[in-house]
Amino acid sequence: DDAGLPNKMQAVEAIAVSDEQILRVHTQDHLDTLKMISQQTKMSMFDQDTYALPESPHIARLSAGGIVRAVDAIMTGEANNALVAVRPPGHHATPSRAMGFCLLSNIAIAARQAQAVHGAKKVMIVDYDVHHGNGTQDVFYDDPSVLFISTHQYPFYPGTGALHDTGSGDADGTTLNIPLRSGHGDESYKALYECVIRPAAKRFQPELILVSAGFDAHYIDPLAMMQLTHTGYAHITRELIQLAEEHCDGKIAFLMEGGYDLQALGHGMRNIAHALL
Repeated sequence: DDAGLPNKMQAVEAIAVSDEQILRVHTQDHLDTLKMISQQTKMSMFDQDTYALPESPHIARLSAGGIVRAVDAIMTGEANNALVAVRPPGHHATPSRAMGFCLLSNIAIAARQAQAVHGAKKVMIVDYDVHHGNGTQDVFYDDPSVLFISTHQYPFYPGTGALHDTGSGDADGTTLNIPLRSGHGDESYKALYECVIRPAAKRFQPELILVSAGFDAHYIDPLAMMQLTHTGYAHITRELIQLAEEHCDGKIAFLMEGGYDLQALGHGMRNIAHALL
């Protein structure tokens, strides 16, 4: 708002995802749990840091609906690309449970929307949140139609995302984990995108790129110990947009994940908007 960017962008309103859209990713038991929570009158705890109020399941449906709506707009030509600012985040939610502040796997639901409704055969998901996107990985670990790439501090919450976790069966090689010790910053990430992620995208040839954009790898973030600056984040953003232009006619959506310093998060999202424009 301060930068005047909404006036240059097309706003679309999130529509709550349906049971059918949720069940493309999550189990019936998980969906039933969320419905039960919505009928209660008190807070429910999934784990020590993931809670839900009675209204939370509906808000989570809207959050997932934001990225689904963005994918619909991109795949139908209504929009060239998208920036999705939603909460709660989603990349820790597994098919069967909520965890890590996440109730629904937003980006996985959106990827399935691209495939089921718009006929996309190959979707690439890049997760640069400082925490490993274990939920996203779990959804697609045995699915060769989705390339999942994660850069993350390791070992760190949630403790997953080892280098040797590469997918199973026919999907071996379509999960690419890049675990990093604390302290890596702009130059490390620049090299990884040039030497690892760019060749992986070229091999895979995606028809859509979805990005789990977490700003908790910024050096000022209170929860992690990475050293990215906004300059480094901006470079990553431009690299991903260029990959989308090279392989899928610019079809890319950035989805807000983590980020626990509000100033870093706000400037980071603003920079994505500048780049997409």
